[in-house]
Amino acid sequence: MKKNSSDFCLSSERKAQLSEFLENLSINFSDFDLLNTALSHSSYSNELDQKSSNNERLEFLGDSVLNLIITDHLYKTYPNKSEGELSKARSYIVSEDSLSNIAREINLGSYILLGRGEESNDGRNKKGILADAIEAFVGAIYLDSGFSRATEFVVGLFDMYIRLMFNRGDFKDYKSLLQEYVQKKYKISPSYKLDKEIGPDHDKVFCVELYVGENFISNGKGKSKKEAEMRAAEVALKAMENINL
Repeated sequence: MKKNSSDFCLSSERKAQLSEFLENLSINFSDFDLLNTALSHSSYSNELDQKSSNNERLEFLGDSVLNLIITDHLYKTYPNKSEGELSKARSYIVSEDSLSNIAREINLGSYILLGRGEESNDGRNKKGILADAIEAFVGAIYLDSGFSRATEFVVGLFDMYIRLMFNRGDFKDYKSLLQEYVQKKYKISPSYKLDKEIGPDHDKVFCVELYVGENFISNGKGKSKKEAEMRAAEVALKAMENINL
């Protein structure tokens, strides 16, 4: 999916790529020009001398939409949580670490248009670029399909993380922390492998193994794959030295 920025324009090929992205997320979108703008980084538009044709304005809008959706969801879903607990949860969810982790899970980076400089500097994996792009994408969904659809998308992505954090009483994003640590130290990304599923469909437990390269590091269990991966990442981080949690 990764291509040089010069290969991209809103051609039939680009539309097919955007359609693939939407299909993977089960999202309908009417305005493909708007979607393309949401996934256009400023480094790309600057190279084309079209500085206004990037996702910065949509990022500005999406940031506010995302905050409102998360705030509304937390307020209505957790009536027994204090203002302090809700604020802490919201801060975690809309943080750069959390947003970039979500962006990686939906493979957003593969569809972002980047300039040659950012492309050569691994821009598709940069937290700031990924976080900004997902905010712009939320803004684009809001403009294209309305607040209800944007809410459906955001809650669908983040609800599992919110519930997991409240259940554990811990708002650290261990997957993002581990990703950053391993990439910095070993220049590769950790990987997660589903080992087995235990129990009936209505009460299933997922068992996940975590690897760095070919080396097994830890495992984790949870009621979902995401929860199991988060627990495996937590175990791995706490076993590693020279990491400030």
